[in-house]
Order: sequence, then C-alpha cells, then structure tokens
Amino acid sequence: MVKYTLQELPNEMSDGKRIVFPKMQPYSLHDYETVIRHMHDYAGSFGEGTIRAVFDALVSVMASWMPMGHNIKIDGLGVFSLSLGFDETSPSERAEMEDTDGDPKTKYRHVCIKSINFKPDARLLQALNSVASFERGEDVQEPQKMKLSREERLARAKAIIEKNGYMMLRDYTNATNQSRSAASKDLRQIVDDPNSGITIRGSHSHKVWIAKSEGV
Repeated sequence: MVKYTLQELPNEMSDGKRIVFPKMQPYSLHDYETVIRHMHDYAGSFGEGTIRAVFDALVSVMASWMPMGHNIKIDGLGVFSLSLGFDETSPSERAEMEDTDGDPKTKYRHVCIKSINFKPDARLLQALNSVASFERGEDVQEPQKMKLSREERLARAKAIIEKNGYMMLRDYTNATNQSRSAASKDLRQIVDDPNSGITIRGSHSHKVWIAKSEGV
C-alpha cells in the first residue's frame, strides 16, 4: 500500500487560507532499463531492442515537432505540451530579475522551453485508480516559515552592504531565504524606515541598496 502525506501550502500561495493537499511518497524510481524489461515481460513478443527503438523514435518526434508548436497526443497515455519560461541565464533576463519597479510587459524577455507538461488520458487515470490503494503516513507537513526576525534580516542586509559596498535583490533573497516578491516588499519597508541605515540607489535593473550617509 502506497503512503501519502498531507502538506500545507505557504500563505503567499494560498491567500492566507489554510490549504492542505495530499502528496504521494514514492517507493522507488524505475529507470529506463527497468521500464524496458517490464515492457518486454508484459509483451514478450516484442524484443527489448524493438522497445528501445520505439522510445527513441518517440523522443525524436517530440524533439522535432514540439518546438514548432505541435502538441503530442498518444491515445491511452495522454497529451504532451511545452511549458515556457524566461531564460535566467541570458544577460537581459538577469538584468530584468533585478528590476522590481519596471513593467515586464514593456521589456524584451528571452523565452526558452522550461519543461514539458503532461495531461494524462482519462482512461489511464481510470486504470491507475482501479488498482491504487493509499495509506496516510505522517501528520500534516506545514510549509517552512521564515524564522529570521526583522532585526536579523536587517543585520544580514547590513553585513552584505558592509562587505560589498552595496546589495542586490538576489543577495537579500538568498541571505534571508525569502521569495523575490517578499524580499522586495521587505526592502521597501526597510528603506522607508528612517532608522534602518539603508537607502536605495539607481532604478530598474541598476537598483542597489547601500548604507545611508550620515545626515541624510
């Protein structure tokens, strides 16, 4: 019997509501060779070499046609489609990631393929549910909450500025273990506090946080 755990969504993802969802605990990972062997045992008339050739052909078809805007549907299995995102390795995207004020709709963003979506066939889900049996494992796992106080976060920001002479948004997110949006909001409040000792310089992709000069 497969076990599952109940996990709770972070507040920023659930609008403050307590949302719990089940997550399966995987027993093992069947690698490529194991899948080939199982398929051969299931349909012995097909040799393992033939099964590998079919998989290789499927991968080639997906690599050739999906980047051209075609989804792949396999009856009984499901539909494969591309998931796009912004290429964080490109210089333009790295600059955009530091821009907390600019309108991303008006800027060039370098797009790349991030992943492949899979929507299973209804018949496959029905077949899986016909043999599935689940048992609850541990108690509800709450999301990891930020444990640093405001004073501790401020101290880390000052330490970064003292070491480098300035601080970028990604430096603060890494140091305080926050999301970009939460860190950006946190820094706005810090800058607005006249006693924080931190101010901002530049704008958009050139925005940095620095120590406030005395008397400013």
